[in-house]
Amino acid sequence: MTAVAEKVSPPKPRRKRFYNDLSLQVLVAMAMGVGLGVAQPDIGAQMKPFGDAFIKLVQMVVGPIIFCTVVNGIAGMGDLKKVGRIAITAIIYFEVVTSVALVIGLVIANLLQPGAGMHVDPATLAAAGSQAQGYAADASHTESMSAFLLDIIPNAAIAGFAKGDVLQILFFSVLFACGLAAAGDAGKPVLDVVRGATKALFWIINLVMKFAPIAAFGAIAFTVAKFGVASLASLVALIGTFYLICLIFLVAVLFPICHWARFSLWKLMRYIREELLLVLGTSSSESVFPQLTAKLTRLGAEESVVGLVLPTGYSFNHDGTCLYLAAVSVFLAQATDTAVSWQQQLGLLLILLLTSKGGAGVSGSALAVLTLTLASTKTIPVGSIALILGIHRVLSAAFVFVNITGNAVATLVVARWENALDSSRLKAELDEGYRA
Repeated sequence: MTAVAEKVSPPKPRRKRFYNDLSLQVLVAMAMGVGLGVAQPDIGAQMKPFGDAFIKLVQMVVGPIIFCTVVNGIAGMGDLKKVGRIAITAIIYFEVVTSVALVIGLVIANLLQPGAGMHVDPATLAAAGSQAQGYAADASHTESMSAFLLDIIPNAAIAGFAKGDVLQILFFSVLFACGLAAAGDAGKPVLDVVRGATKALFWIINLVMKFAPIAAFGAIAFTVAKFGVASLASLVALIGTFYLICLIFLVAVLFPICHWARFSLWKLMRYIREELLLVLGTSSSESVFPQLTAKLTRLGAEESVVGLVLPTGYSFNHDGTCLYLAAVSVFLAQATDTAVSWQQQLGLLLILLLTSKGGAGVSGSALAVLTLTLASTKTIPVGSIALILGIHRVLSAAFVFVNITGNAVATLVVARWENALDSSRLKAELDEGYRA
């Protein structure tokens, strides 16, 4: 047999049929959910458990996945000085970008004035405002920086896992990983167990993700059925303004950062499109953490960097939430005819820099932090939050979308700074994902 005859070309990988694309399935499911919510609101309102069940399934494994990825990353790296350097770099990046987000939200909301002309009497919102006050009770532990820092330390090693508190899980995971790295060869068997557990957890996530379209269908059907399309008309100015603010942040802030880091923001968003579509439907960033971790590693970022930066970003890098807090605060002041000077808005900005870090691990954290912030300023009526309760879901879809994009960008940028990013692999994956 000749050499030519012996040379057999490898079979070409089968292209995934378009209807097997999860992002398309989620998009179609969302469209169907909107249709059901409009046509049959009674039935649509009963679809909420589908979305809730999916989020709970993901939340069930998010804590263990954070633990495994952080331990595997830090203990596998071995160099604790490098771990400290990456953490400091990430925190500096988070603080700078979230500060810019707050400024953009304040400035544009002041320029476009979406709440002007509403002339809402705060006294009429006193009863409705009691619901908003409930969110403040959930976030009461964030009233001071000392309380916030103390709350990072769990009372027991598994307390953070039981409560789903990302910061407590991260704190314990980093300490455990550093201890495992210091143990040297004696810690390798434990590290092997962690790596095996990671594979098992991602198998569970891959199984759960098959139900993502059903979850998106249920969540959107419930939202439209409960609040209706017409009910959003009176607040459409705020919705439009906030979505414009999010777009401006993506173009004016994240795009230049990605250009500096030598990768395309559009291609990255295209690459993680399934995750972005899913958070639009569920308004939950936790629902995509596991698969986002896997995709960023596949893009060429070292597992140690992804395992440390991404969970930290989930706690400290809330770009979209900062846009929301700033824009909505100004909107509520305008809607209630509350005069807020530029000095008071500067004070609001400084308060938001602190309180925006305190929402991690709190259910309804954006509303909780907003309530806490307005109570701290003692200028804008806290009860006015009742005005946006009905459209919070619509707004949260946008800011969670920006949060996920911002954390993906942050992870790759920090990896680039630390020379922990395979540029050729990044380009190849993004180009392939863009063409897919």
